Amino acid sequence: MTALFVLILALIPLSSAFGNDFRLSALGGLFFFASDNGPAADPPALLPTAGVSAAFGIAGPLRIEITADAYFTNYEYRYEDKQNSDLGYPMACIPDNRYSFVIGIVTGVQATAAFSLGSGVYFRVFGGPAVDLRIVTLAVGLHPDDMEEAERQTSLITKYFWSEGRMLMPTAGFGFDFTMNERFLLGIDLRAWFPVYKLWTNDNTPAIDGWRFGAGLRLTPRNSSR
Repeated sequence: MTALFVLILALIPLSSAFGNDFRLSALGGLFFFASDNGPAADPPALLPTAGVSAAFGIAGPLRIEITADAYFTNYEYRYEDKQNSDLGYPMACIPDNRYSFVIGIVTGVQATAAFSLGSGVYFRVFGGPAVDLRIVTLAVGLHPDDMEEAERQTSLITKYFWSEGRMLMPTAGFGFDFTMNERFLLGIDLRAWFPVYKLWTNDNTPAIDGWRFGAGLRLTPRNSSR
């Protein structure tokens, strides 16, 4: 997170180079991975995230914004039928139950409309297509006796996340930007990601599984138009 803020400071001249219609922001916050896997399962995951966004003005309050948020967590694969590994799905889990480690980059292109509310406060509403690009590896620090099962689960988790369009997760949300000083805006974002792949897949997951919700902060260098 600190590194991203340093990056923003370093890139202030870049904002000037692109002119008043370009805005670069550092993002940081929390992702909530909704789930309902029964009392024997781990609770839904709440994960820290860090990212960046670049917004390009189109006309008036309208912008195109490119965002990228990174997260990481442990996963296990829940078998519904141990004789048929196709009947099951991945679950984010606590370290004690880990077999795989997932690094995710959630990136998207969204339309944004921003409006001044006066007194240095701005309101944004946004939405658009997004994808969750997940790198799945063996969990760190596994016991040698667990390696065979970990390799199996990592393969199943990779196959699950990269098949049937499960990386597609359009997003929508809104936020506010507050003038900190003559150089920076401090923003608050609330976002949701929708598991549209559930419309065409039959993966045995509970209805709430796959939904994502995010709350975070953004730091944006000001330009002469704000």
